[in-house]
Amino acid sequence: MRNPFDTDERRAFRESVARFVKQEIEPHADAWDEAGTFPWEVHEKACALGLFGFGIDEAYGGNGFDDAFMRCACAEELGYGGIGGVIASIGCRSIMVGLVAGFANEDIKRRALPEILSGRRGGALGVTEPSGGSDVAAVQTRAVRQGDEWVLNGSKTFITGGMHASHYVIAARTGAEGGAGLSLFFVDADAPGFTRSALERKMGWWSSDTATLYFDDCRIPASHLMGEQDKGFALAMNNFNYERLFMCAQMLGMARRCMDEAVAYAGQRRTFGKPLIKHQVIRHKVADMSSRIDAMEALINQICWLVNEDRMPVAEISKAKFFCSTALEFCANEAMQIFGGAGYLRGHPVERIYRETKVMAIGGGSAEIMRDLAVRQMGL
Repeated sequence: MRNPFDTDERRAFRESVARFVKQEIEPHADAWDEAGTFPWEVHEKACALGLFGFGIDEAYGGNGFDDAFMRCACAEELGYGGIGGVIASIGCRSIMVGLVAGFANEDIKRRALPEILSGRRGGALGVTEPSGGSDVAAVQTRAVRQGDEWVLNGSKTFITGGMHASHYVIAARTGAEGGAGLSLFFVDADAPGFTRSALERKMGWWSSDTATLYFDDCRIPASHLMGEQDKGFALAMNNFNYERLFMCAQMLGMARRCMDEAVAYAGQRRTFGKPLIKHQVIRHKVADMSSRIDAMEALINQICWLVNEDRMPVAEISKAKFFCSTALEFCANEAMQIFGGAGYLRGHPVERIYRETKVMAIGGGSAEIMRDLAVRQMGL
């Protein structure tokens, strides 16, 4: 079914992302997953397509315009590739560059953004802590002003892109407990007192770069405060809306890949004298997957339209986040069931996606917190 919101420009962009995934990522998916890493040049090739420059001025290496449909087309095609670890590592810059462009000083913008958006350097966002998880208001990392510097103490964990990033946006407490006392800071990887260690042996995202960050009297210039002091919570939460929308579209792509792979296999596999796809029980599985995929797409399209109309539908994004994660889990499970033992073997898109569904219900805000946020946004 043709997307009624498609334009020639949006279709061309989607096709360029799809070609990139098919030519540059999919042929190496198994090897990179098993290796737990991938070549840095993939970052540069992805960034050359302008995948992460939406909403950022061309003077800083951005696209010079924004379009929610293009953001989601990018995420969907990356998700369709079926190797979430690579996507997470190259895409993690997307959740911090908007904050840098909007709230860092001019020197930082001109120094860091072109490097991050070109793929020459990595960037990461550090909010999650060992004690806090999705509860952003509970951040314990503290920043204290000392003369012309801020001194940070604390740690962050589950930071995608954390081991190889050159630049970070870090949430730290500068005031009272709760969201009202948080600020955002720009931290370079070579800042005194900053160290990091790799998080390995993950259930999924094997090829992703994931780290714990440590700040031990980490000193940064006073000018690296981003935005107003104690006003960082609202900035971070608004930024999460784009991350969650990106993840919804990525989950749509993953679900589509599960269904397409399952249908192709069911057309070839024969049981009881006929193709698997001719058995009613299998056909009903396909119908159930397809209906959920249609619902995901419709919901994402509605949200994209609202975002482009300059209306940030927080409740709808929150509901879409947990709805899409549930739908993805269903599609991945049904696809695995159709594949049977063949789907249980490593080295297949459905097997990888099946392993990676759970992180999609946790990252960017857990399904439980998304439900609570949605209801609060509804005024209840």
